[in-house]
Amino acid sequence: MEGKTISELMINEQIRDKEVRVIGENGEQLGIMSSKEAMALAEEAGVDLVKIAPTAQPPVVRIVDYGKFKYEQLKREKEAKKKQHVVEIKEIRLSPNIDTNDLNTKMNAAKKFIKGGDRVKVILRFRGREMAHMQTSKHILDDFAEGLSDIAVMEKAPKVEGRAMSMILTGKKN
Repeated sequence: MEGKTISELMINEQIRDKEVRVIGENGEQLGIMSSKEAMALAEEAGVDLVKIAPTAQPPVVRIVDYGKFKYEQLKREKEAKKKQHVVEIKEIRLSPNIDTNDLNTKMNAAKKFIKGGDRVKVILRFRGREMAHMQTSKHILDDFAEGLSDIAVMEKAPKVEGRAMSMILTGKKN
């Protein structure tokens, strides 16, 4: 069932395979039989025949109430989505003439983001005449990375992109 969405499942008459492996309503194996026999078993039980593993040899079908099966699948998918953590890239902006205390405040914010499992993109923005001193301001990003070296590693080294210089920091793997 992995990788298939509910709408892609084949039910009842859509199943045209000669032979199928049948699983009963309670999860018991009923063996390999023709799809007509499996369809007859499903009709006899008053439920549907659903193809759950189309790539298997022979394909696996299950005798189950399709509406209930669909509901259970959606519930499982929602539960799986709840448990996954999406890693975001948080952005921290600095300027070349930033003061030490302001830099420390920004570092603390970055620490919080990294401990939360996110990646941090540190951007050093240049405006007007600051553009002429880009390379001399690189030490600010180096200091920033150095200050977070106990919990973070540099994923992407400082690089000039237009009017800004940026780098990406990621939490250290334990």
